[in-house]
Amino acid sequence: MTPAMTGKRVDRRWLSEAVRRIEADYNRSADTHLIRVDLPRYPGIVLYLKDESSHPTGSLKHRLARSLFLYALCNEWIGPETTVIESSSGSTAVSEAYFAKMLGLRFIAVVPATTAKPKLDAIRFHGGEIHMVDDPRTVYAVSHRLAAETGGHYLDQFTYAERATDWRGNNNIAESIFAQMAEEEHPCPSWIVCGAGTGGTSATIGRFIRYCRHDTKLCVADPVHSVFHRHFEDRSVVALPEGCASRIEGIGRPRVEPSFVPSVIDRMIAVEDADSIGAMRALSDRLGRRVGGSTGTNLWACAQIVEEMAAAGETGSIVTLLCDGGDRYGCTYYDDAWLDDRGVAWTGAAARMTQFLG
Repeated sequence: MTPAMTGKRVDRRWLSEAVRRIEADYNRSADTHLIRVDLPRYPGIVLYLKDESSHPTGSLKHRLARSLFLYALCNEWIGPETTVIESSSGSTAVSEAYFAKMLGLRFIAVVPATTAKPKLDAIRFHGGEIHMVDDPRTVYAVSHRLAAETGGHYLDQFTYAERATDWRGNNNIAESIFAQMAEEEHPCPSWIVCGAGTGGTSATIGRFIRYCRHDTKLCVADPVHSVFHRHFEDRSVVALPEGCASRIEGIGRPRVEPSFVPSVIDRMIAVEDADSIGAMRALSDRLGRRVGGSTGTNLWACAQIVEEMAAAGETGSIVTLLCDGGDRYGCTYYDDAWLDDRGVAWTGAAARMTQFLG
């Protein structure tokens, strides 16, 4: 049973040591890089990629996992014998398995059966266990059930992502972006573009922009087969029809998650899966290394905003997220046969994005 369920207090010495280990891990990691991408066809407009793949577990979700563990620890929801459970499409679970192993805790990831194998391998590498479900919509219920059966704690990224991170600062991703942009020719970005899986990143960035009174606007790039952009336009839409799902792992959801805060978002752009894959491929060629599918989604939205700015005679900077590396998708997004089998016609989008990048 979790400490919260039994009313038994967590030993403060163990708790202090657990927090220390997580904070020490953070201190050992330099901030993620900000990569400048010049756009020769659009003078006066500069694109920047916040490279979250440089985290110890290789993705943006490392920040979220750290925050969720600290939040649960400081609420005394986790003790030295607690089994930790999470529902995830892969990357969050990889990062959480890393922190669970650090604290000597059992970790179970509830993942859709379609999750890329390299992600599953990474979860297991960090000592995590895999519980697959055929229907992605059941991950929530299955996670709650496993928590009850094991007497464990369900971290529930979809509920707690927007509140576990200190959105006013404390080196969150938004504060880091603005600090790194300080010496650039356009230090206050015209736009920041990100995706939404839980909604935690967009909530953090949107709140920080308003708290610091920046003129920056926030755009969320969302797969076409996701509910978030529909909910943004019509708050009465809270779920997708059964069988409607995006192929882009890590972003887009079939239901509106509790951590999604549309009021802090200025704009949403819906992106076709094929366009995400094509943009991902083109950017990988430009950088000389592979990036993940959600980065392609972000880039496609950035291209639309850049073209609109250029048409209006505007200059400025745009910052988006390089969410994770592409090595985890070698058997899916980078496998032409896999894409052909699923009817993903990505080559036209790749050509267009190559032209955009110059």
